[in-house]
Amino acid sequence: MAVDYPVPAGLLERETEIKKSRFIARVVPVSNREQVKAWLAEARADHPDARHICWAYQIGQPGAAAEAAMNDDGEPSGTAGKPILGVIQHKDMGDVLVMVIRYFGGVKLGAGGLVRAYAGAAESVLSEVERVVQKPLEEVRVNIGFADEQPLRHWCESNDAVIENVDYGATVKVTMELPQEKRDGLIEFCNARGLNILTESQHTGVTE
Repeated sequence: MAVDYPVPAGLLERETEIKKSRFIARVVPVSNREQVKAWLAEARADHPDARHICWAYQIGQPGAAAEAAMNDDGEPSGTAGKPILGVIQHKDMGDVLVMVIRYFGGVKLGAGGLVRAYAGAAESVLSEVERVVQKPLEEVRVNIGFADEQPLRHWCESNDAVIENVDYGATVKVTMELPQEKRDGLIEFCNARGLNILTESQHTGVTE
């Protein structure tokens, strides 16, 4: 069963300098691999002269991620992507991509120095980024009579549900989005008024 979990509220960037090398850490929320690719492309466009753009991401519930990956982008194996991912996993945050953009300053840091630098850069943004809650949601389509529309709107206002579309025909077809834990309450409401739930689909969304 899906559960609530924290995700980044938006983009945050922090910069540190270690032995003349600049480490620019950028954290963003992501929900699929295509978004990861798009953010990496944007980082490369923003920093075409950077020596390395190392990254790691985790999608899904912390501790039971649906997908995770990392990349050292030319740094010695295990010195960049792995420490970034390690910090992500210790922050109890899902749907998150951290990129660390390095401008080489001419002084080699060694394997241990690189691990500390990339982990520290990831920590600098993950410790400061605001969080919102990713909640399991359901999209439901309900067939109602005209007299039922106002009571349904009142129910939605009281149960954190959002009406996305209303299609008026011989009857009224309402498409709405609601927190998954409110599903049983909607079923009770519909049963009491003799209303038909036409379709249901699950996904996740962000709430404050």
